[in-house]
Amino acid sequence: MLSLKYANQNHSTRIHEKDGVVYLTFSKLEAAGVLHAFSTRLGGVSEGELSAMNLSFHRGDSPEAVMENHRRFAGAVGYDAEKLVFSDQVHTTRIYPVTEADCGKGITRESDIIGVDGLVTDRPGIPLITFYADCVPLFFFDPVQRVVALAHSGWRGTVAGIGRRMIEYMEQNYNARAEDILCAIGPSICQHCYEISEDVAEEFQRVFSAEQYADFMQDTGNGKYHLDLWKANQYILLEAGITEEHLETTDLCTCCNPEVLFSHRASHGKRGNLGAVIML
Repeated sequence: MLSLKYANQNHSTRIHEKDGVVYLTFSKLEAAGVLHAFSTRLGGVSEGELSAMNLSFHRGDSPEAVMENHRRFAGAVGYDAEKLVFSDQVHTTRIYPVTEADCGKGITRESDIIGVDGLVTDRPGIPLITFYADCVPLFFFDPVQRVVALAHSGWRGTVAGIGRRMIEYMEQNYNARAEDILCAIGPSICQHCYEISEDVAEEFQRVFSAEQYADFMQDTGNGKYHLDLWKANQYILLEAGITEEHLETTDLCTCCNPEVLFSHRASHGKRGNLGAVIML
């Protein structure tokens, strides 16, 4: 049986296994019928520190192994790996609207989607993918306008409010309403494991209210702080109009589960990348 350490007793993340590939989904998105998944390290062919389900072509892995991993993950979840559209994450709030013309960018052909941390589409059959090893994956699904999106939210993206930016983008470009959108905050580093410096803490203090800041930031008394990115993103999404009943937050920490999930901090940078996928 898969052994996971949970940060609390939420346990809304669901574990699936097919043909040896283990992946995670979220109960609210699953109930809404939208295809989505978050990968684990389990079920791939990569070796060593990248073992086994590394989904990145930029971690020193063999391209053949990464392609096989994508084929296995796609086969388990139920989408066409060759139609994947990759992000190109640089910790900004730039969002890219994906169409059929983008299918395969990043996996079967060179991509011109550069410097993008958010992907969104209203076109069915196009799987979007973003990559992680401690940062926060944000999943979005509007069941009314039929729009899906992903956003990569590290501390810089969180301070800049990429979650709010994605909701605004969906409202402005796809006629979405925030109150209709379902959101999931996926596996990432938990507060206990995420120590930051004072200059980073000050960035959060500058953009969040004192009450919010006190709720997700813990001063350890030595010029270091522990940051809860899950709570910070909750505040951002709820203030942007997402309803509490449409918001789901993980309780799985990548750093606490290094045998199952890639973690940059736990591995000191010697790791592969996990993937978040969503598709209409």
